[in-house]
Amino acid sequence: MNIRPALAGLVLSVLLTPVAMAQSTNYPMTIENCGRMLRLDAAPQKVVSLGQAMHEILYALDLGDRMVGTAVWLGPVKEQYAAANAAVPRIADEAPSFESVISSKPTLVLSEFEWHVGPQGAVGTREQFADVGIQTYIAPMDCTRKDNSSGGNGRRVEPFTMDQVYQAITELSQIFDVQDRGKALVTGLREREALAVASVAKARDIPVLVWFTSPEMDMDASVAGTNGAPQYILSKLNARNVVTSDEEWPWVGWEVLAKSNPAVIVLAGMDRRFNVGDDPQKKIDFLTSDPVTSQMSAVKARQYFVMRAESMNPSMRTVDGIELLAEKMLDYGLAE
Repeated sequence: MNIRPALAGLVLSVLLTPVAMAQSTNYPMTIENCGRMLRLDAAPQKVVSLGQAMHEILYALDLGDRMVGTAVWLGPVKEQYAAANAAVPRIADEAPSFESVISSKPTLVLSEFEWHVGPQGAVGTREQFADVGIQTYIAPMDCTRKDNSSGGNGRRVEPFTMDQVYQAITELSQIFDVQDRGKALVTGLREREALAVASVAKARDIPVLVWFTSPEMDMDASVAGTNGAPQYILSKLNARNVVTSDEEWPWVGWEVLAKSNPAVIVLAGMDRRFNVGDDPQKKIDFLTSDPVTSQMSAVKARQYFVMRAESMNPSMRTVDGIELLAEKMLDYGLAE
């Protein structure tokens, strides 16, 4: 069953529905961001964005003309943002150097992850940027109820919720004085989420495995734990994560995963090829040929599918993930 036509109609109705005028930003403005006070004397005119979730929020707020550079990409930009993105220089596909960022002469740098801009920033610390007169904003999705002190992916101490994404949209709309756009965007995302949830209201405790990657196909798999965006998707749709670790992406062996016997397996799709398991087709080949995994209920019933990895990161695309899993649950007869 395809719920996309209904969603398209919903999005159109949101865009056409009058939204109460939001209050304009009074500059100078001060906002607390991930433990640091951010003060802006005017709406930023030159911005570098690090991380695809941040790029796409700016494009959705129609702020592409403020962007002077992007970096840290997981895959292609969404089609509706392609034209705006084509006009923005790409500094790097992965983490850029500090020098390449400041050479774009931004007044504000946005970062999806503290791993890139933070105490142990791979690009630079917030202090380094401040020393050259550049403000920094970190996505609330990466610092709210999350411990990044150990570096890398960090560890969530409480589960992610979409409220963190809505906070980022709201704060960025205030920073750029486009509150009306931010309010409409959040309203549309909330309504899409609610429609997808309602479509599978009859589902009950559907066991699901979300597989992100593996260094080699027969090695432990990086799978979704109970505190990240995939867990949020599952919880909204009355599905149960077969992995009970509170780590965001724990490594788990296939003997253990096979015994959990999920009814559905979600495979991350991405353009990068750091690991053999980044390729979703290699995941499918392994599942269907391995003597252990091929006996799992989801594999026997061919109830596995590819979801873009961007939807598995805390972002607006997490709503895309909710919609896609809801559709698949209906297609598999698991929500009747």
